Amino acid sequence: MSTNTFEQNQRQCPLDEDDQIWLFGYGSLIYLTDFPFLESRPASIRDWSRRFWQGSHDHRGTIDNPGRVVTLIEDEGAVCGGLAYRVEATVFKQLDEREKNGYLRVSAEMTFDDGSHATGLTYLATAGNEAWLGEASEIEIARHICAASGPSGSNSDYLLELAVALRELNLHDQHVFEIEKHILKL
Repeated sequence: MSTNTFEQNQRQCPLDEDDQIWLFGYGSLIYLTDFPFLESRPASIRDWSRRFWQGSHDHRGTIDNPGRVVTLIEDEGAVCGGLAYRVEATVFKQLDEREKNGYLRVSAEMTFDDGSHATGLTYLATAGNEAWLGEASEIEIARHICAASGPSGSNSDYLLELAVALRELNLHDQHVFEIEKHILKL
């Protein structure tokens, strides 16, 4: 089942339209930047890891055959690298629509490459949402991804493009790269 969180994000996290806000991207927001931004900087967040545990019924899969996309899971001591974008608050209407399949906006403390910090927002899907697929081995996730496709393209393209983007940022993510290895073999 698909959970539309658009209204919930708009209601629970209202933003002043004149604000400029940092957005932390760790998945497709790294390589598919289809929204306007004022600035982009490499950044990381602590105590979170990227995992292919969220279902995608609206972009990389369907209701009957959901794809797998990344979310963040709490992981003490871990560091998840990505990109931070400074955006006008009005951009979040577009982003809330894009990330509506179970993702909620949450506060995130980001560290930039120069060691400076900023508080911003990121999108997080948790085990409580209806699109949650949960933990599986990397080979099981790879098989699942290879069999899924949706309106935004194949699920394997999502994984492969994310892996390329992470390498371009000089970021290592064992989970992503292990799944990539299995997909390339399959």
